[in-house]
Amino acid sequence: MQTPQPYLISYNLTKRCNLKCRHCYLDAGELEGRTDMSTAQVLSVIDSIAELNPSAMLILTGGEPLLREDIFHIVRHASTRGFTVFVGTNGTGLTGSTVRRLKESGAKGVGISLDSVREEVHDEFRGLKGAWRETIRAMDVLKQEGMPFQVQFSVTRENKDELRDMLALALRKGATALNIFFLVCTGRGEKSTDLSPQEYEAVITEIAELSRDHEDRIMVRSRCAPHIFRVADRINPSLLKGLTSGCIAAKGYMRITPDGYVTPCPYIPEDGSRDMNIKNRSLKDIWYENPLFKSMRTPELGGKCGSCEYNELCGGCRARALALRGDMMEEDPMCGYTPGEARPERVKPRWREDALERLHRIPFFIRPMIKDGIERYARMKGIREITPELLSELKRKFRR
Repeated sequence: MQTPQPYLISYNLTKRCNLKCRHCYLDAGELEGRTDMSTAQVLSVIDSIAELNPSAMLILTGGEPLLREDIFHIVRHASTRGFTVFVGTNGTGLTGSTVRRLKESGAKGVGISLDSVREEVHDEFRGLKGAWRETIRAMDVLKQEGMPFQVQFSVTRENKDELRDMLALALRKGATALNIFFLVCTGRGEKSTDLSPQEYEAVITEIAELSRDHEDRIMVRSRCAPHIFRVADRINPSLLKGLTSGCIAAKGYMRITPDGYVTPCPYIPEDGSRDMNIKNRSLKDIWYENPLFKSMRTPELGGKCGSCEYNELCGGCRARALALRGDMMEEDPMCGYTPGEARPERVKPRWREDALERLHRIPFFIRPMIKDGIERYARMKGIREITPELLSELKRKFRR
């Protein structure tokens, strides 16, 4: 199968941050920016991404990216290259002027982090008293300035019962989406208490329910929880929108660190290899030829992930398997599901010519992933032939 292009890229512009978040995968918090690339180097990286896919969504994050004095120049350059640019921030530095300059530079939206509806919990989690109030104020500023924003919520044992309250707050503030992130034990996250498999299952079930109940008002999505695709068919099939697998790391997604290392996702730590750094190898070579990226596109899963009937749709979290098992291809320790004995018949569906014609109308850079996802869905359902009628049905089914 043709290797798809990345359509979502996270670029950690800096390790500088004014907060000291307990769960930070980057272990950010320095103020000097010792490992930051120069403006010219950052722009060169963005040009390299454009060689891969100039139509991608580019998330500029950190650390705290607003601490870079050249952030507006970087956003403008990325926008002129054709990217859809989003900025990920903790919100404490957002002012009306900052938001206006981001808009003028071409930013299409902001991701803003909030980890509790309770001020004291968020402040303790983020390591700065008053952070909650500043972030709430930033949401009001974004709404006033007409800048679309999404709320990023990292779920822990301390706040796992706040999902409905956080959703209500996001709606009240005018957010377009609530993204619920699950911790992976990397960076300072190694010191954070993760959920048990039972708690994890309860939370992803609640997310699926909230997404179903509020899909006409706000998008509710989990991040780093591929298992939700297992419950989606039972609770809310619209979560399968896009027809991709549970994790898109190395398949449609990658991240770049402040010092130029490239990894399939933020929770797979850099290994210091020169072959994984864009200062030594081209981004194209890393994406298409690096053994780690290639192995994640055709994984040979171990443990119960390897025998699970949902392994093509879900696949587990490879970063979590690496962090907790020491082997990226081992079973995901956070999954409490026991694979069933009755598995759907494994058939390779055949594409009718008129269905293939419709497939070719999809933009070329995402077509291989969509095709693969449709085939996975068909295999899971025991469908032997992919027809235009099936494509129309899926389009209606998964339309938000």
